[in-house]
Order: sequence, then structure tokens, then C-alpha cells
Amino acid sequence: MSKKLLIIACAILMGCCATTKAQKEMTKEQQASYALGANNGEQFKNLGLTIDIEMFSKGVKEAMAGQNQLTPEQMQEAFGFLDEMVKEAQNKVLKEEKAAGAEFLAKNKKEAGVVETASGLQYKVVKEGTGKKPGPTDQVKVHYHGTLLDGTVFDSSVERGEPITFPLNGVIKGWTEGLQLMSEGSKYILYIPSDLAYGDRGAQTIKPGATLIFEVELIEVNPK
Repeated sequence: MSKKLLIIACAILMGCCATTKAQKEMTKEQQASYALGANNGEQFKNLGLTIDIEMFSKGVKEAMAGQNQLTPEQMQEAFGFLDEMVKEAQNKVLKEEKAAGAEFLAKNKKEAGVVETASGLQYKVVKEGTGKKPGPTDQVKVHYHGTLLDGTVFDSSVERGEPITFPLNGVIKGWTEGLQLMSEGSKYILYIPSDLAYGDRGAQTIKPGATLIFEVELIEVNPK
């Protein structure tokens, strides 16, 4: 099995999400099982893959029971076919997302208050703070709200109700650059092209080649 398919099949869902009543009632084992299924589903959706869910479930159940119906040769052939499906679907999604991102950024940079840097990062000042600015390796405490171009929220400390702290050299390039433009107390909107975000691979609910939008509030800078 290729590394790409192993990631799709085995990665556990990462990130913090709002906890629903149903989730609270799950056991740890059920949560882990659900997370694995949810991760697979998100990966398939992002790549535009058509998967026979009934056969997928059947394969899991029978393999876990030691009753795999395919020979090693058939398994290898199936994964070769799946590799081609993934490659074709990913290229299609990548082309569409990059085109949509380029179109959006070309229009957005003409909007009032939007500034574009040499790297292609765009930002808009919502509120200008008066505190210190972070360096490239400083720890920062922020609140943020991340969306896709269609408005879909993929991650938000605001919705979770708790800011996060991290080193600026440990995040995507668009954040490393964008946060250094801000002073403590500032709130900016960052428009991040894919090459400054998750690139051609994407990440979890973020499609390959996706342009991202973050509203970021810089709460505190802690020099390293």
C-alpha cells in the first residue's frame, strides 16, 4: 500500500471540535472508531473519490474476523487501481481549487483596505493594536476563525471559546508572515494562497490547493 493510501486508511482525526451530546455518550473506543471512520470519509470527500461504503465496511469487518476474501495478488491489484483513482481525483481537485483561489485573490486585492505582500499573502486590518510585534520564533497567543472560500468553517478557536498558544515557526507560512505584521491587540483578516498554507496536499478537511481565510486576533506575544 502506498504512503498516500496508508494516510487515508489509518490516520486518526486531529484537531478540536465542538462536543455534541451524542459524542459525550460515546465510549473512548467508540470515539476512536468513529474518528477513524470520519477521517477516512473526509479524505475521500476532499479527493472526490467514489467509494462503495457497503463494500468498505464489509472489507473491514471480514478482515478483522480473519476472513479477507481477496488474495494478496488481488489486494495489490486493487491498491494499484486505488492509487490511480486517488491521483486522478487529487489532480482534478487541485486544479479546481487553485483556479478558484487565483480568481478570488485577483479580485480580493482590489477591495478597499486589502494589502498584498511580495509573497502573495493578502491581509486586511480590522483593528490595529499598540503592543509589541512577534518575531519569527516567538510564542503567540491568538484567537482565530478559519474558513474556506465558500464560507465553510474548518477550524475556530473562537467557536471553541479558548485561544491557543504556539510558536510562529511551527505553523503555515501565511501565519508566520502574517502574524509578524501584527501588534498585540490587533485583529487582521489573512487571505492565504495555497502555497503559503497546506499546498498541493491539503490537510484533513482542507482540499489540495485550497486558499484559506483567517480572522486572527493577536492577544499576546511571548518572546522565545
